[in-house]
Order: sequence, then C-alpha cells, then structure tokens
Amino acid sequence: MREIFTMWSNTRMVVLTALTAALYAALIIPFKPIPIIPGFTEIRPAVAVPLVFGVLFGPAAAWGSGLGNVIGDFFGGTLGLGSVFGFFGNFFFALTPYKLLGSLTDEAAKIPGWRGTAGFLSAAVLASAVCAATVAWGTDSFGLVPFTALGSIIFVNNLLVGVFLGPVLLRLVRPRVASWHLIWTDIMDVTPVSPLRHRIGAACMWAGGIGALAVGIALSMGLYGGELFQFGAGEKAGVGVALGVPPFLILFIVGCILA
Repeated sequence: MREIFTMWSNTRMVVLTALTAALYAALIIPFKPIPIIPGFTEIRPAVAVPLVFGVLFGPAAAWGSGLGNVIGDFFGGTLGLGSVFGFFGNFFFALTPYKLLGSLTDEAAKIPGWRGTAGFLSAAVLASAVCAATVAWGTDSFGLVPFTALGSIIFVNNLLVGVFLGPVLLRLVRPRVASWHLIWTDIMDVTPVSPLRHRIGAACMWAGGIGALAVGIALSMGLYGGELFQFGAGEKAGVGVALGVPPFLILFIVGCILA
C-alpha cells in the first residue's frame, strides 16, 4: 500500500487528488441545508464520487475524498471534531473499491457485465460499512452522536447512492478517463501481489469493515447483554464502543496493506 504515500511525488496523481477533492466538496456543499443529523450528516448524492473515482484514480481518490469532505464541512458550516473522523471515513470509503477491485482484469474493471457490476456493488457495501463505522466510532467516543444513530444513517445513505448511481457513473466516466490514460495504474508503477495474498487481504477487509459496524451497533444498543465487554447501558455502552470497534478497524487496515 506504499502507493498511498509515493503518489505525492507524481504530479498527475496530485492533480487527480485536487480534482476529486474539489468535485466532491462542490457536490456536498449544496446539500448541507438538508441535514439528517444536523452538523454531522446530510443527504449525500455526492458519495458516488469516492466509489467511482476510487476505482479510477486509486490512492488519489482516497486522499481527495478525505480532503473534499473536510472542505465541504468548512464551507458548509459543519466543520468540527467530527470532521477529523469524516476525513478518515471518506478516505477509507474511496480506498476500499480500489483495493478490493485491484485484482480484477481490465475487462472486469470496466463494469460492463455481471462480474464487474457485482464486484463494484460488493465493494460499495464494504466501503459504506467501514466509512460509517469510522465516523460513528469517533463521534460516539467523544460523546457527540451515538454510534447506532450515525453509523446506521451513514451506511444506508452511502450504500443506496452507491448502488443506484455508482455503476451508471462508472460506465459513463471510465471510457473517457481510460482514453486520456488517467487511470491510476496507467500513471503509477504498481507492484502486483499474489492472488492468495489478495484473497487474504480482502477477507481481512471484509471481516474488519463489516465487523466494526456490526459490533459498534451491538455495543451501542447494549445487545450484548453487558457480558461481552462487561459494560452496561448509557455512558458505559460508549466505553464499550470506544474499545470494541478499533480492533476491527485495525484488521481492515491490515487487509488493505495485504490486498
């Protein structure tokens, strides 16, 4: 996963980062006046951008999505502590599709048939889960918004937009990006990983991302009966979320490194 850092020495990747950030922010800001949880999340048709650009621009889209979310919060009047976790959540949101789909053949990555579409939609599910878990864990840990409320809303919001708009946008944009030779694998030298290592990494990503969201919701709602981490309801449930979710997020990151 070193391309996450080495991309900053490539001018075209830096430009793609700026393009992603600007477009994402520009699509976020108009919907800020339509909040779902005021100050933390709103209706977001823009979330199709990180998913699609993640496939096309790879690490540039990850950085651009994180920065674009912060810029959107700043100009939308919702910049705060939650924006820090919003950066990482949206970074992972775009990181997921490019890491999961990185082993697909070029034809499959074009999303013309069932295999490519299924791969993209599955990536949208995991990306939505890990983004929701990251943001909700941060806000719950600081006592801002309960994990269950924010995590559930972000997951559903991101997933619905990603499923319905993502494949359509990718079909429209990818041929043009490919003709301009701007797909990130055309710009950077990529060290291939073995199929076995990619499968292990993908499995860790799935276990970590889905596990983080599921465990966070369970701990936040007290569904574990106070026995799993020996915490009760209310404030102690928040302690359970703060301690119970990070191991799964770490597992997700390990999976990204391997994939």
